[in-house]
Amino acid sequence: MNSLARLLGYWSDAVRICARTLGPLIDLTIRLWIAEIYFVSGILKVGAWDTALFLSATEYPVSWLDPVTAAWLGAAIEIVCPLFLALGLATRVAALPMLFLALVTQFSYVALDQQLFWAAMLAWFAVRGPGPLSLDALVARGLGDTALPFAQVTSRLARALDAFGAPLFQLALRLWLSAALIMSALPGTDASRIVPIASASSLTLPAAALLLLGASMALGIATRLAAIVLLVTALLTGMADAGAGLFWWAATLALIAVRGPGPASLDAFIDLWLRRIFPQLDGKPAFSLDGLPRVVIVGAGFGGLACAAGLRRSPVQVTLIDRHNYHLFQPLLYQVATAGLSPGDIASTVRGLFREFFNVRVLLGTVTGIDAARRAVLVGEQRVPYDYLVLATGASHSYFGKEEWEPFAPGLKRVEDATEVRRRVLLAFEGAESTDDPAERQRLLTFLIVGGGPTGVELAGAIAELARWGMEKDFRRFDPAGARVILVQSGPRILPTFAASLSAQATRALEALGVEVRTGSRVEKIDADGVLVSGERIAARTVLWAAGVVASPAARWLGAAADSAGRVKVADDLSVPGFENVFAIGDTALSNGWEGKPVPGLAPAAKQGGAYVASLISARVSGGSAQSGFTYKHLGSLATIGRKAAVVDFGFVRLSGAIAWWLWGLVHVGFLVGLRNRLSVMFDWFWAYLTYRSGTRLITGGDSAPGAASNAQVARAA
Repeated sequence: MNSLARLLGYWSDAVRICARTLGPLIDLTIRLWIAEIYFVSGILKVGAWDTALFLSATEYPVSWLDPVTAAWLGAAIEIVCPLFLALGLATRVAALPMLFLALVTQFSYVALDQQLFWAAMLAWFAVRGPGPLSLDALVARGLGDTALPFAQVTSRLARALDAFGAPLFQLALRLWLSAALIMSALPGTDASRIVPIASASSLTLPAAALLLLGASMALGIATRLAAIVLLVTALLTGMADAGAGLFWWAATLALIAVRGPGPASLDAFIDLWLRRIFPQLDGKPAFSLDGLPRVVIVGAGFGGLACAAGLRRSPVQVTLIDRHNYHLFQPLLYQVATAGLSPGDIASTVRGLFREFFNVRVLLGTVTGIDAARRAVLVGEQRVPYDYLVLATGASHSYFGKEEWEPFAPGLKRVEDATEVRRRVLLAFEGAESTDDPAERQRLLTFLIVGGGPTGVELAGAIAELARWGMEKDFRRFDPAGARVILVQSGPRILPTFAASLSAQATRALEALGVEVRTGSRVEKIDADGVLVSGERIAARTVLWAAGVVASPAARWLGAAADSAGRVKVADDLSVPGFENVFAIGDTALSNGWEGKPVPGLAPAAKQGGAYVASLISARVSGGSAQSGFTYKHLGSLATIGRKAAVVDFGFVRLSGAIAWWLWGLVHVGFLVGLRNRLSVMFDWFWAYLTYRSGTRLITGGDSAPGAASNAQVARAA
C-alpha cells in the first residue's frame, strides 16, 4: 500500500508540475499563434482592400450581411481582437468575435481542419480565460473590488464560466476529438465539416488503436496517457508531413495532456476515490505527526532542500531551520554583484517551496549550537529536539588566517555580499567621474579579483563586460572601457579543477575582454589603497575575494573531527562518526564518495547528498534494508567568461565557446527554483545579450557618495 501511495504521489507531483509550468506556456503559445494568424490576415485584407471587397462579394459571401459590411467587420475583428488576445487583456471578450468569424468561414465558405481547431482553441479561451501569463490574470484578483462599471458582474461571470462552462467544454472537446479518432478508423465516413477527420486520419496508427484511443477520450479514462500517445504520434507524423491541421491537432492534445479531461470523466471519479484513500495526494496529512521521528535539517541550501523534499512522504516530522527566509542560488551571485540580475531573480522563499508539504515545518532562526547528548539544536534560547539531524550549513569565504583583509576584499556568499560588491563597483565608476586627480581615477578604475576558480573567472569577465559595454555612454570625463581588471591566481593556471586545455581557453577569453590574468602570483597584503602581489604594489580601490572557502562551525558545535577547512569528516553513509543519527552534507561535509576522492563543493553534490540522506532516513524509520554508501555522480563542471564564452568539462567531452555558453545558461536556469525566477533570468539575459544592457544599476547600502567605498573600508578596518 505504501509503495502504491508513493507511486501515485510521484504521478500527482508530475501532473501538478506540468500543469503549473507547461500549462501557462502552452496557453501563451496558442494565444500568440492564433493572434498572429488572424492579425496577418487582417493586415493583408486592408492592404488589398479592393480584392477583399471582391472576394467578400463573390467568393465567400455571407447571405445575411452586405458584402462591404462583412468585409469591414471581418477586417476589424482580425486586426483589433488579436491584439487583445495576444496581450491576454479582456481575453474572453476578444475570443468570441474571432470564434464567430472562424465558424462563419468554416460553414459558409470552406471547411478546413485548422479552422475547426482555431474555433476550438478560441472557445477554450472564451470559457477558460487566457491562463496565468496574461494581463487578465494580473488584474483578476482586484477587479471585483474596484469601482469600475460592471467589474463585479464580470468577475462573477468569469467564476461561473470556470465552475460550470469549463467542465462542459472539456467534455465537448474530448467527445469531438474521440469522434474524429473513431470516424477516421471506420471506412466510408466523411464528417470533415464538424470534426478534424483529415488530421486524425493522418496519424500512423492502426484502426484498432484509433478506436481504443477514441474510446479512452470519450470516457475520460487514462486520458492524459492517451493524449500523450496521440501527441507523440502527431509530432512524428508532422515531421514527415508538416500539415497545418496536424500541428493544431498536436496543440489540442497538449492542452488535454496538461490540463486533464475535466470533472466529467472517469479519471476525475478515480482521482476522487484515490484521494479519499490516500489523502496525501490532496496535500492533506496522510498520517498523524504525533509521536513520529523528528528530523531536523539545518540549512536551506541545495542539500537541505533536497533532503526535506525527499522526506515529504515519509512518516517523520521535518523541521527545516535557516537564518534566512529564502533559498539562494549562489552560483549566480556574481551577476547580482555586477548588476546583471536582481537578488529576487536568484532567491525563493523557503516557506513558499514547502507550503504543500504537511510534514515539513520551516523555522527562521540562527543556530548557535548543538546539544548532542540531549539531542537538541540550539536556536538562541530555543531548543529544537531531534531524532535525526542533518547538517547542511554550507560554507563562507576563507582568508587563510588573514581575517584583517576582509573589510578591504569582500567575498561572495550571501545576498548582502553581492549588493555590497555591486555598491563598491558602481561607486568606483562614480568616483572616477567626480575626481580631478588622474592617479586617483586610475586607482578607482582598477579592479582586482583574488582567486582564479569559477567565481573569480566569472566576476572578472562580468566586470570587464560591464566596463566595456554596459556603461559606454554613461560618463563624460573618462571612458569606462579603460578600466583595468586583474585576476590573480596563486596556482599555475586558472580553473585548476578543469582540464588544462579549458583553462588555457578561459585565459584567452578573459584576455580578449581585456582582463589581466596573473598566475603563479601570491597576494601578500591587502589594505585600503591596494594589494601587494608577489612583491609588486597594485593600487586598486576595489578588491574582491574569490580565493577560498571555510565550512560553517558545524564541526565545532558537535566537537567532531574536521579537516583544515572546517568540514566534518563523515562516514560512507554521510553520518558523523560518534554521533548517532547525525549526518552532514554539501559544503559542511568531507566525504570521499567520489571514487575515493573528496566530493566537490558543488550544487549537484549537495543535492545528491540530501536526497541520499532522505532515502536513508526513510528506510530506517520504515524498517527497510540498509543502503550502500553514498556515491557522488559528477555531472560536470561549468564556468562562463562573457558573451559567447564559457568552458564545460564533462570528463568524456569538453566544450568551449558559444555552445558551452548556451549549455552553461541552460544548466543554471534549470537549477533555479521557481518558474518565475527561470523566466525572469532568461528574459534579462536575452535582453542584455541583444542590447548590451545590464540590469538596473542601483547603489544601495552604506554611503552612496563617490569615494565612500574606501572611506567605509578604512572605518571598518579601524
